[in-house]
Amino acid sequence: MATFDDFLKLDIRVGEIVKAEEFPKARNPAYKLTVDFGDEIGLKNSSAQITEHYTPEELLGKLVLGVVNFPPRNIAGFQSEVLVLGTYSQGGVVLIQPEREVEKGDKLG
Repeated sequence: MATFDDFLKLDIRVGEIVKAEEFPKARNPAYKLTVDFGDEIGLKNSSAQITEHYTPEELLGKLVLGVVNFPPRNIAGFQSEVLVLGTYSQGGVVLIQPEREVEKGDKLG
């Protein structure tokens, strides 16, 4: 069982999707995302299996939450540096998004 101290080790931040493109080399349908986490963290790449509910065009400008302190993963030759958070809903992954206007880089707290 995870403890509260385990949760505190996660660095979850608000980012804005600034680039989204098809990722045909991925084993499961996915997009390559570039997410801007503000001045402190900057731009990070992510592979996200969110093709069921989103097109690349719809993703541009969306604010999302992402874990920024996991080690990078090589996914079909692409360095995924961030885990963008979502829930398995309605036959696919639905992104978790802030409900109000927040700043890029804001930390979940």
